[in-house]
Amino acid sequence: MTTIDKQRVTFIPGQESLSFAGVLRSEFIKLTSLRSTVGLVLAIIVFGLGVSVLLAMTMADAGLPSGPSVGFTLDQITIGTVLFGQLIAGILGVLVISGEYSSGTIHSTLIAVPSRVTVLAAKTIALFCTATSAALVALFGSWAVTYPMFAALEIEIGLTAPGVFFALIGGSVYVGLSAVLGLGIGTLLRSVAASVATVLSVILLLPVVLSVLPASTLVRNLHLLSMSKAGDAMSNARDADGVFLDLVDGYISPAAGMTVAVVWAGVFIVLGAIRLRRRDA
Repeated sequence: MTTIDKQRVTFIPGQESLSFAGVLRSEFIKLTSLRSTVGLVLAIIVFGLGVSVLLAMTMADAGLPSGPSVGFTLDQITIGTVLFGQLIAGILGVLVISGEYSSGTIHSTLIAVPSRVTVLAAKTIALFCTATSAALVALFGSWAVTYPMFAALEIEIGLTAPGVFFALIGGSVYVGLSAVLGLGIGTLLRSVAASVATVLSVILLLPVVLSVLPASTLVRNLHLLSMSKAGDAMSNARDADGVFLDLVDGYISPAAGMTVAVVWAGVFIVLGAIRLRRRDA
């Protein structure tokens, strides 16, 4: 073997630098190539549209307002996406990371991208954008599909009505933040079953428990600042008086609701990132 041949055998090429855009693109590919995750994304749209249409078809029998009402319209077209979408998105967030742990593919991911925070950041952005986009389709689609039904009863509300457009945007962002919440919990606990149970407890069970506890200022404030109450605020029109947050009267504005939801999702993402960095995969 010549000297040149020996150099070729022992030569190890330097690792190419990884760009965040490339990592983000790979996370989008993983997210959209699995049937389970694609099915959950589609479920956000199906449940959102289906519940809104069902409510619109039965609203005449359930009771109508005396005239066009922004609050009534938003309740009809957002409840399906926000109520069911937050749960579906939370489970989606869990599966995005816990599925990799259960299948062992997390090892390949971390070998390809040694920076664990970079991996989690890319997953967060890809997941938030996907879930929010699905909710946007569901909410604006619900408005478009049910608009003729409202118009037939002369109570239709357009997108230009005060607060309607931003309420639909806010509801969509809330669904995206619910997915991020699930991702943070899944990263922290790593178990699919435990993570799903925790997501359901934070979003669904916690407000129920707080509502049946003995009344007190602390319990009332905790209930007002829960994740699901933040979603209710984000999917409703802003009060005309411009109050940001009033714990005494139990009012939380859409902006305050977004702040609360970001804090909930952010806390679990940070806790998940800490564990991801300090513990073995």
